[in-house]
Amino acid sequence: MTFMPFVTAGDPSLQTTAAVLQGLRDTDVDLIELGFPYSDPIADGPVIQASYTRALNNRVTVHGILNMMASLRDEGLPPVLAMVSYAIVFRFGTEAFAAKAAEVGFSGLIIPDLPADEASEMSATATKYGLDLVQLIAPTTTSDRTQQILDASSGFVYCVSVAGTTGVRKELPEALIEQLMQLRLMTDLPLAVGFGISGPDQVASLQGVADGVIVGSAIVRLAAEASSADAAAEAVRVFSAEMMTAVNSVKPSL
Repeated sequence: MTFMPFVTAGDPSLQTTAAVLQGLRDTDVDLIELGFPYSDPIADGPVIQASYTRALNNRVTVHGILNMMASLRDEGLPPVLAMVSYAIVFRFGTEAFAAKAAEVGFSGLIIPDLPADEASEMSATATKYGLDLVQLIAPTTTSDRTQQILDASSGFVYCVSVAGTTGVRKELPEALIEQLMQLRLMTDLPLAVGFGISGPDQVASLQGVADGVIVGSAIVRLAAEASSADAAAEAVRVFSAEMMTAVNSVKPSL
């Protein structure tokens, strides 16, 4: 099983973000999801919303994030995917954004407000520049819609564990396992579970049905509460090492 931490770009500073990304590299995480702050977050819970607000108040910009990634291009980071609103991509220019994202070292895009039935142009553009376009599937997604999303996905499928916003939860819904088993019959793409994963204790419950877990709010909180960039990197590194131990002990999905 793989572990994919989520980090808010620019909270509290891009210097801290760079240090956290390097700390995650040092714990050998498999992938990293880097969130582009946006004034109208999509399905983000209070912790990530607050991190976006802090980053925007600190004047973090899209160009600043891209420049930070470019500065880390030769630092041996694992694959990094941009979690970004389509409004940001559209304003930047879809072709220009994809080209720049690939140039600075991103491996893929997660665009939560881009419906699968409107994603063909973005998908083609992402493919042109060697980027995966990851799609999200929620518990409320209908079967017809699910197939459409799977057909438009590349890289992996982002499986939203709950109907609601992101955030730390003690338990995952029982219906999630059934949904994952159904998705496994419909696609060969890896299934990564996000929204509500808060720590190592929840990983075992996904054994045999999921290929990866995504943790956001817990990591964002650690970075925000740290006293310095180095302290943020260390706190995230310790948490991620525990998560890596947990996911490495889980057998692959069927």
